[in-house]
Amino acid sequence: MRRTDRDIVIDRPVHRFRPEFIAPDVRPTPATAPHPSVPQFTEPDFPPPRAFERPRNGTWRLVVGCLLISAATGVATAYTIDTTTVFQARTGLTQSAATPGTTTAETAAAQVLPSVVQVVAGRSTGSGFAIDGAGHIVTNHHVIDGQSAISIRLASGDRVRATVVGSDPANDIAVLRVDGPPPPIVQLGTSAPLQIGQPVLAVGSPLGLSGTVTAGIISALDRQSRGSAGGGPMIQTDASINPGNSGGPLVNLDGQVIGVNTLIATLGGEGSGNIGIGFSVPIDRVVQVAERLIASE
Repeated sequence: MRRTDRDIVIDRPVHRFRPEFIAPDVRPTPATAPHPSVPQFTEPDFPPPRAFERPRNGTWRLVVGCLLISAATGVATAYTIDTTTVFQARTGLTQSAATPGTTTAETAAAQVLPSVVQVVAGRSTGSGFAIDGAGHIVTNHHVIDGQSAISIRLASGDRVRATVVGSDPANDIAVLRVDGPPPPIVQLGTSAPLQIGQPVLAVGSPLGLSGTVTAGIISALDRQSRGSAGGGPMIQTDASINPGNSGGPLVNLDGQVIGVNTLIATLGGEGSGNIGIGFSVPIDRVVQVAERLIASE
């Protein structure tokens, strides 16, 4: 298919470090898209993606990409997910109602950074964050998929081993447990009262640069994604999200985690990186999945 300037692709590295790209026929959202009290957005009409092929002879051919970075070559990625409820009391994890940005970006960053970790899985790296005092870490499934040796680089710079508690490929969520003293835990927010235009921070390890914070706003809510990881509603943000951010938190100005950075859109061509269109899994769905995985531990 001949690409035009409007072509958009979602990219993911192949195991042989040569991404393949497709260019879906993207039609712009109508200017008169409905905007009632319950957010309802018209998404671009993406044709169904090509078949999601499993590795053959060491090669992956994928249509959506993960925001993990290959340590061997620097080739990078991003991915997808969904939303709903809250942790039950048995997990000991709680969510807090968000307030409209009562602190500054500096304060919010200082609050969350000690809890954000770099996830090192084989030759790839991603991000994650601590959710409880038992040492459980939330990240994306695609960050650790197929890897047996996983380690965590803490905000202090220390590196510890981690084990996989459980993983949900359909939602692209995984829970790890650090083998050692747990890092400080984040404050979990809720994705219910989010507003378009609300300031947010993306925190993680883009291109392996741990402890990186970028700022933006919520660009849209309930964006639908179609790909290999479900296709539930996503938070769209213009906060810079790049390869290596995958699994890291999206944070409001109260320092509360409201989403997991998972997916980016890129323009057609050989490049991959932020163009101001990133997507995060709403924290309510992340909480629901993580609770189930921890309960089955």
